[in-house]
Amino acid sequence: MTVLLYLLLAALVLLFLLEMRRSLRRSNAAFTLVEKYEHDLGNPALVDEIASFIESDWKLRRVMRRERGTREDIRQLIKHLMLWGNVRKGRRFVPITSFFYVCSLSYLLRHKDAEPKQLAMKMMNYLHI
Repeated sequence: MTVLLYLLLAALVLLFLLEMRRSLRRSNAAFTLVEKYEHDLGNPALVDEIASFIESDWKLRRVMRRERGTREDIRQLIKHLMLWGNVRKGRRFVPITSFFYVCSLSYLLRHKDAEPKQLAMKMMNYLHI
């Protein structure tokens, strides 16, 4: 019984470390894009880099496939978020950082035809801005 508990503890520690690695990788990638494209959101390379990160992350990739998201959707959503959500706080910038979290990406793709103000306010609440 003790061995089983130690194995369970080891599995939980491993899971924690893997999730922390993923979280730090995500935060670093988002901040790098914020620094690089904060004043150049019309650059098509931004959409490519966001889509590339989404494809490399297994959780975000599942959301994109489930919601049938495309690069064009990302480009449109960045434009919508720029209208009302052009806000930066610390390492977060609404039009970029919103695509790096499972819940926010899922919401954006499900409501891609919603009013830009509604999308921006929801993302600002989600990112605690």
